[in-house]
Amino acid sequence: MSDTANSPQPEAPQTFSGAQIIIKLLERQGITQIAGVPGGASLPMYDAIAGSSIKHILARHEQGAGFMMQGMARVTGDAQVCFASSGPGATNLITAVADAQLDSIPLIAITGQVPQHLIGTDAFQEIDTFGLMLPITKHNWLVKSAEELLTVIPEAFRIALSGRPGPVSIDVPKDVQNEIIEIKEWPAIGVPSAAPKFDEKEVEAMLTQIRAAKKPVLMIGGGIVYSGASEKLREFAEKMDIPAVQTFMGLGVLPDDHYLSLGMLGMHGARCTNYMLEECDMLIGLGVRFDDRATGKISAFCPNAEIIHVDIDKSEIGKLKNPTLSILADVNEVLEIANRNLETMERPAWRQRVDELKAAHPLVLDGQDDLFRPYGAIKAVADILDDTANITTDVGQHQMWVAQAYPFNRPRQWVSSGGLGTMGFGLPAAIGMALAQPERKSICFSGDGSLMMNIQEFATAAEEGLDVKVILLNNGHLGLVRQQQTLFYDDNLSAVKYQQRTNFTMAAESMGVKGVDLATSENPLEDLRAALLETGPCLINIPIAASEMVYPMVAPGGANADMIGGEA
Repeated sequence: MSDTANSPQPEAPQTFSGAQIIIKLLERQGITQIAGVPGGASLPMYDAIAGSSIKHILARHEQGAGFMMQGMARVTGDAQVCFASSGPGATNLITAVADAQLDSIPLIAITGQVPQHLIGTDAFQEIDTFGLMLPITKHNWLVKSAEELLTVIPEAFRIALSGRPGPVSIDVPKDVQNEIIEIKEWPAIGVPSAAPKFDEKEVEAMLTQIRAAKKPVLMIGGGIVYSGASEKLREFAEKMDIPAVQTFMGLGVLPDDHYLSLGMLGMHGARCTNYMLEECDMLIGLGVRFDDRATGKISAFCPNAEIIHVDIDKSEIGKLKNPTLSILADVNEVLEIANRNLETMERPAWRQRVDELKAAHPLVLDGQDDLFRPYGAIKAVADILDDTANITTDVGQHQMWVAQAYPFNRPRQWVSSGGLGTMGFGLPAAIGMALAQPERKSICFSGDGSLMMNIQEFATAAEEGLDVKVILLNNGHLGLVRQQQTLFYDDNLSAVKYQQRTNFTMAAESMGVKGVDLATSENPLEDLRAALLETGPCLINIPIAASEMVYPMVAPGGANADMIGGEA
């Protein structure tokens, strides 16, 4: 939070336009960077931002702007702001907002709108932004006066960050942006509301049940990351001697090599992980929503287990899996109480069984010593970098290979589109990560299908001189679609091969980004190392075979125990 939040109030009333009020209130909230694309209905905001302390990042597409600010929000935990104009500017932003909703990201989307007297007339670039945003945000506003902004802007930050985080939308007509009013006193900044209250006896009841369990498993998700509870979770797991599976959003909560970590569960989890869940007698879900990609067929998930569920979102408790005990609370607060007087216990028989399953059914990283195979490329990148690097992906096979194989060792190191699964997420998210934490390298693993979705943002990365590296696992196909067509549609490959191939290194270079093609390299591993370790944006093309599969895999709608492939 910047010092502007506590700056002196005006000694005498001053006049400000609605647009100036927006910028002033954003400064007071600690906002230092905003990504967006200007248009006619948002020009007053751009006139006001020009003289402010906030830096504007000119994205090449509004969706890119939204994902950039998501990248910032995901690695920092702070609410971030994106701008768009009315009509197509707002509709272009919708996918990024929906993505933030499903992954619980505090994103504040501020859009321009046609003047109020034109609303409902099908005016040029008019669209019902309020109505479109309504089902994909925690809350939204159509602001009707400059005075309202004094309430709306702080409230937007409060709502975005309170409870389960999420996006909000503020639509501001142009006449409201231009309206001049007197300000006698600035409102207090928006801060998160207190988490739901709970009785400490609920925690003791939870601990009593866990102590009695013979084969308990922790299921840890993004809620642990968002609540800042990773260290407390680690202490709890170690003292209670409970192995832990991580959801896609929970990767990095426990270090990759931690003795209790069993990696990701679900559709592309290791066989040992999913088999262990078949045998457990208690599942402790902490900050999870029992997503279908994690659970598979929900009626067959953890068939022998009692369920304990701790979550801050009331709507998630009992939505998909009925718990025997639930606590509506911030998981950080629950773990703090649980750890106060926790006595160390051991479960040697269960640990032995877990070790047996790990030995019998390990995650098979086929080809990990070959740079031109997926696991080999991921391993090579990880070996060159250290844990300070932030990692993001687009969506597809490469995303699952990275989730399986990259050694995530800290929370907020891993950034990816989970719930919505948005192709085109990775490059702009990497730009946002680099804007938020320029001292860290920002690495994006992508596929040729996904990269084409927001490839224009290479120009933004070059313009800002960011240390963003895109590792392109290039197979000339929509790889995950091809895999599903191969496995579940009798190998009927339809609309998955790019007949017209793209020279991605030349495309990147045309936008000011260095391109490295390992396909033509005499020493590809050294060229990879040099490209990763130098500063500045770079595209690294690594060709892989179209026949590569991501295994194990659970068929859509199938039970996690019925995995395909991935056997040693």
